[in-house]
Amino acid sequence: MVSLLRFITCGSVDDGKSTLIGRLLHDCGAVPEDQLASLARDSERHGTTGRGNLDLALLVDGLSAEREQGITIDVAYRYFGTARRRFIVADTPGHEQYTRNMATGASNADLAVLLVDARKGLLTQTRRHSFILSLMGVRQVVLAVNKMDAIGWDQARFEAIVADYRAFAAALGFTSIQPVPLSALTGDNVTRTSAHTPWHAGGPLLAMLEAAPATSDASDGPFRFPVQWVVRPDGNFRGLAGTVAAGAIQPGAPVRVLPSGRASTIARIVTQNGDRDRAAAGQAVTLVLTDDVDVSRGDLLVPPGAEPEVTDQFTAHLIWMHDEPLLPGRTYLIRMGTATATAQITQIKHRVDVNSLEHLASHALGLNDVGLCNLSLDSPLPAEPYADGRACGSFILIDRHSNATLACGMVLHGLRRAGNIQRQPMRVGKSDRVAANGHRPCVLWFTGLSGAGKSTIADLVEQRLHAAGCRTMSLDGDNVRHGLCRDLGFMPADRVENIRRVAHVAQLMAEAGLIVLVSLISPFRADREMARSLLPPGEFLEIFVDTPLEICEARDVKGLYRKARSGALPNFTGIGSPYEPPTEPDLRLDTGAGDAAFLADAVMRHLAQTGIIPSMD
Repeated sequence: MVSLLRFITCGSVDDGKSTLIGRLLHDCGAVPEDQLASLARDSERHGTTGRGNLDLALLVDGLSAEREQGITIDVAYRYFGTARRRFIVADTPGHEQYTRNMATGASNADLAVLLVDARKGLLTQTRRHSFILSLMGVRQVVLAVNKMDAIGWDQARFEAIVADYRAFAAALGFTSIQPVPLSALTGDNVTRTSAHTPWHAGGPLLAMLEAAPATSDASDGPFRFPVQWVVRPDGNFRGLAGTVAAGAIQPGAPVRVLPSGRASTIARIVTQNGDRDRAAAGQAVTLVLTDDVDVSRGDLLVPPGAEPEVTDQFTAHLIWMHDEPLLPGRTYLIRMGTATATAQITQIKHRVDVNSLEHLASHALGLNDVGLCNLSLDSPLPAEPYADGRACGSFILIDRHSNATLACGMVLHGLRRAGNIQRQPMRVGKSDRVAANGHRPCVLWFTGLSGAGKSTIADLVEQRLHAAGCRTMSLDGDNVRHGLCRDLGFMPADRVENIRRVAHVAQLMAEAGLIVLVSLISPFRADREMARSLLPPGEFLEIFVDTPLEICEARDVKGLYRKARSGALPNFTGIGSPYEPPTEPDLRLDTGAGDAAFLADAVMRHLAQTGIIPSMD
């Protein structure tokens, strides 16, 4: 049987990746006649190789934007073969802007062809892609030093590049690094040995790909089946649909359902073409269990004795893929397999300098940064080290509002603290405390620009609540920075942490049955949503103190706007840093409609109308 090799081409922009793949396809006879004719027409229109010459890069630059710009933007997969082997190659972008697409291509590759322009040598993107390859578990690298024809097939230059790369990659864990000097444009050392490199004994690139060790078979690992959905067409059938992510299974095999740990047995393996006696990695099937144990989308079926750890805290490498930086303390959605939960980066242990592989201290990760982080989840999920299994060791982070993919991650290990810390049951509960108060607990979260009047209104509301016999507590932004948040500055990461701490304190006070009044600028919607997520529905009221910037600046009670305008106070909200007003606040206080006392009364009426406090009639 002809074996299959999945490989990726990567490297910096303009290193010739698309041309190389086009050359492989063309010289291996994988381009039909009609496509060749189309390529000839496209080469006349978009080609960069001169009139009358085929531009082989156009075979894989499928998007119109790619052809117009002469770059690769998306991941393009191509299939070809020889008498010795079949290949699936992922052509990935070299631009730093599209690093996320390169990481996607690497996630399923068994070998990487890393291109280097012989004229430029190793570049930052060459090193970044190498590091990502190592994180993604790619262990075989072919170092393709391209455009050797442009430097006259200079052996000394080739060997210097190879030596530089071997020195850089020594710590990345690659099992093999095979260098090859070639020209994708002329085809030298791509599918045929070049007469220009009699000093190269390693053969052409295609021979290396054909001889690379056989692809590891995902069916050899422990069985992993993320449940995509539960199929119930009628009362007589209940199946669990999904794709086998790793290993294999057969009827009669025992399984466990994670995270619950319930045990069952496979009764049938159902497909559109009838029942099967075996399902292996990569196959989409519907599994029927012998009993109706509780299983839902996001659960994972595994064999007893080979279960991954179920944890809500772990350490992982993150590749950050978004313009908005990663900020510890901010909450994101995490998707592992088919399961989704809420995740928070509790610590950035270090950021990696991709040029030197040095570990750097960092408070945030920017676009294309790679860092080692601790994550905390709101519910435990099955997770295992990425090195042990890609299926349960990889995840993505998603923005809660835009649904944009922010990062991909590879689990390094679970944190022991996740299993060592258990909740202590208390005999006096929240309901007991609430019953003693005569009012419902809640958090009144006043947000708005500095000088908007948040603290003034909140103070008046608290006086009215106190006079009415309600139990209250105020958490004012300035006051908490004298104690609880004294160590925090005003950089974005510090602001996120400031809000996280105050939100958790407010949550504890609400548990105590209090009405908590929080006065914080809290400029970002994501952080206010995080605070809201800590409390049951109806116990968090976002109150937007809507005062225009020009009025706040004219007041300038603390002189902060004057400092910000002079440059002495950078990152000041409204001047050097944005404020994201609530889109649907629970209560909007228009400060142009009345004075602070009038607006405080409006808050009291709202609390009475929503049943938080007794009626004011």
